[in-house]
Amino acid sequence: MSPAEEQARILPVIEALAAEGDALISVDTYREETARLAVQAGAHIVNDVWGLQREPGIARVAAATGAGLVVMHTGRERTKLADPIADQVAFLSRSLEIARDAGVDEQRILLDPGYGFAKETPEENLDLMARFSELSSLGRPWLVGTSRKRFVGAVTGREPDERGPGTAATSVILRLQGAVIFRVHDVAINKDALRFADAMVARGMAAGRGAAG
Repeated sequence: MSPAEEQARILPVIEALAAEGDALISVDTYREETARLAVQAGAHIVNDVWGLQREPGIARVAAATGAGLVVMHTGRERTKLADPIADQVAFLSRSLEIARDAGVDEQRILLDPGYGFAKETPEENLDLMARFSELSSLGRPWLVGTSRKRFVGAVTGREPDERGPGTAATSVILRLQGAVIFRVHDVAINKDALRFADAMVARGMAAGRGAAG
């Protein structure tokens, strides 16, 4: 869609949400002008699915406004490296460089591995999940969005609106490897699953302190 159509769709919604409460509002766009207007309308976070590499000016918007910035990996319109982790590191390192050059406060940046975005096969998504902890080398917190994705359906055999339990399983797997924010459709089931994952993390940390002592 055109920038004008994008803005006509989302800006009134952001304004209405901002007027109704104090919830954090995230806008999903890869356009600098839309990001600027969205923050002016009340958005707190800009989520760029092109990782700042289509319109790097989004980084300047984040720097100037103090908005949070979600930088997502994608394989669209480029040749990816054969190893999924190496490709994540190469792409997102460049994105972080763009953000730094624009003056974005690093503490306001989250990374997103982009599950389902130009990941050609279910296996590529699964490999990225199995090795997710390797991405900690990039040094920023991770947001993940696996909810109802096609690869969840490929594993479970479920249609999109039946993929809540499968999504919750991915949330647990990724939480145990360090993910901190989860974008989901089915909040309750994922919240319960993540509580259990956090309980296991806490038990592991307690056991580790006991062994060290």
